[in-house]
Amino acid sequence: MINLFEVNETNKMIQQENLDVRTITIGISLIDCIDANIDVLCRNIYKKITSVAADLVKTGEDIEKKYGIPIVNKRISVTPIGLIGAAACQTTDDFVKIAKTLDQCARQVGVNFIGGYSAIVSKGMTKAEKLLIQSIPQAMKETELVCSSVNVGSTKTGINMDAVKLIGEIIKETASLTKEQDSIGCAKFVVFCNAPDDNPFMAGAFHGVSETDAIINVGVSGPGVVRKAIQSAKGKDFGELCEIVKKTAFKITRVGQLVAREASASLNIPFGIIDLSLAPTPAIGDSIADCLTEMGLERVGAPGTTAALAILNDQVKKGGVMASSYVGGLSGAFIPVSEDQGMIDAVEAGALTLEKLEAMTCVCSVGLDMIAIPGKTSAKTIAGIIADEMAIGMINQKTTAVRIIPVIGKDVGEKVEFGGLLGYAPIMPVNPFSCDEFIDRGGRIPAPIHSFKN
Repeated sequence: MINLFEVNETNKMIQQENLDVRTITIGISLIDCIDANIDVLCRNIYKKITSVAADLVKTGEDIEKKYGIPIVNKRISVTPIGLIGAAACQTTDDFVKIAKTLDQCARQVGVNFIGGYSAIVSKGMTKAEKLLIQSIPQAMKETELVCSSVNVGSTKTGINMDAVKLIGEIIKETASLTKEQDSIGCAKFVVFCNAPDDNPFMAGAFHGVSETDAIINVGVSGPGVVRKAIQSAKGKDFGELCEIVKKTAFKITRVGQLVAREASASLNIPFGIIDLSLAPTPAIGDSIADCLTEMGLERVGAPGTTAALAILNDQVKKGGVMASSYVGGLSGAFIPVSEDQGMIDAVEAGALTLEKLEAMTCVCSVGLDMIAIPGKTSAKTIAGIIADEMAIGMINQKTTAVRIIPVIGKDVGEKVEFGGLLGYAPIMPVNPFSCDEFIDRGGRIPAPIHSFKN
């Protein structure tokens, strides 16, 4: 039971410190939809999703009213379409047809996004998975609510550099096809190493093949709450600081646990995981960067930034696992640039560079996220940035990801406006020296020696 003090404390976190449940995500298996006929497959997909997720939005709204807890997004993730479409899809157009079906499903049930237009190719690509990857630019252009991801590496398998090279080209093509909207198609696509299959956060959410038929995953976020807690630790040593952050993360996760249990009971769908990820928004006071500067940094990017982020990420996870037996997904701290006003300010002040962000991804919960770069950046340079980030994940046995946007027609010194939760971003400079010969080698980077634990 929750006592009156805890109720008042939670209300304060919601009203004054931007605490919210960022998403309730239904994961839906589409394995039983598989058919060799593309039209039958699309009908099966539409029927399955619209029936299973029919009451998701209403359930979320009912929970909001009952407890006064904001639930920002209601989302769906599905089994990777690279698997589901393998029997029916002979062309990229066939895969785009599935993407349009997913978009129709999302609109019908009223969710914000649907994820799972995905392929898992960390060791190699099937013909169907390659077709799906090649279809991503057109799919992102012709849909609004569909999110896409590709897993190109893992600690167990190494990095599929053929896929990395291809995705560099795909990102450039996606940017070009959506250039009228400032290349926003790239904001709906992410490339992973060690992708978790229970992730409720877009753009990387998909329903793993090891999951049950349907599952409820909840993502909670509260950078403003954590920032307030860090403020209360001013002048205290690191031991006391860590204890305060950990206890705060515990309280935030309990809110998510409550929502998850309610949603699971209402929808009669099993509860999966709580993802406690401090995901910022462009709102003032809802920033990961502000949490780090409250620890004593003048700006994010200053010496000590990676250490501060490591503290934050670790204590958030420690607090989360004490509050719920099923913490998963990407739990920790996100460091997207465009979605975090403090990050944007640091870039504009010259304190934060792409190279410093890469160093920070060694200790954050995901990777290089929502970074705008010059539209003239080559596909192979983008592939090199992806390869670097995948290597960090592979060697360190952690999830890493890249969501990067080469904004066609814009260069360093300009800004790009995405709107909503995606915010806006300054165009960041990219190292001008070539990695073309390295990327052209192709093949697979072998798994590191510590991967052999069978």
